[in-house]
Amino acid sequence: MPKEILPRRSVLYVPGSNARAIDKAQTLPVDAIILDLEDAVAPEQKPAARQQVEAVLESIDFGHRELIVRVNALDTPWGKGDLAAVASLPITAVLIPKLESARQLEGARGALHMGGAPDNLPFWVMAETPKGILNLETLLDSGQPIDAIVMGLADLGKTMRIPRGSERRGLRATLEHCVLVARAYGVTILDGVETNLTDDDVFEEACLEGKEMGFDGKTIIHPKQVATANRIFGVSPDQIVSAVKIVEAWQGAPEDTGVMMLDGDMIEALHYEQALKTLADNRKIRQRRDDEE
Repeated sequence: MPKEILPRRSVLYVPGSNARAIDKAQTLPVDAIILDLEDAVAPEQKPAARQQVEAVLESIDFGHRELIVRVNALDTPWGKGDLAAVASLPITAVLIPKLESARQLEGARGALHMGGAPDNLPFWVMAETPKGILNLETLLDSGQPIDAIVMGLADLGKTMRIPRGSERRGLRATLEHCVLVARAYGVTILDGVETNLTDDDVFEEACLEGKEMGFDGKTIIHPKQVATANRIFGVSPDQIVSAVKIVEAWQGAPEDTGVMMLDGDMIEALHYEQALKTLADNRKIRQRRDDEE
């Protein structure tokens, strides 16, 4: 059975070394926060960042927001220490970068186990290397609890020798492949970040394109991107009206109805199921808004 897809419209990267950014994240209407110990932290700051993330997770209530820690890769001097440090903390998942093999996942699970983590603590995995993407199905077949795939466009674009700024065009086929894999295995998939913070239209276009490709949400790097990501990856008023009409019509039809017409469109069971999911997603999003107020 497919896993429940939670609202993950906006997923904000926050540097583990930046106390001010962590404080700000607590006030933002994001669905999830990734406390980053990897790319966003300079090597000389990594030990202090790890300590700060530990202290934050032990002392601060982030409300409804899912909390994920992106650790350093296992083949770095910090990876295993990061895993041991976060193993017993109240987090939603651990995000593993540069992941390419099930053996790496087993190593990460071993380090978490040594730190006291429960066996069912989920992984989120970065899809950001050619080998990792080619092995994505193997990773999801590994038996490890993988809950989400996160696209890493910058690293992947660099490896693929795509000019900076052209990653979305150059990687479109790869992005679509990763969405297909995510749907086959019933996991969330999040689009990569947009680093252009000066042109809001560029970010909106990237969100719209990601939504059209089937992504569940957008990873973001700045508070100014939250509202747009929530709007585009959320449920619009028009979608709610349409879903209500489909549900009411289908439930009011005779029991042996397999196909029906509604406002000139043919409606089947799959459309009814999609409408139910739309309304369920909207309820979850509204509940999160209520929790913030």
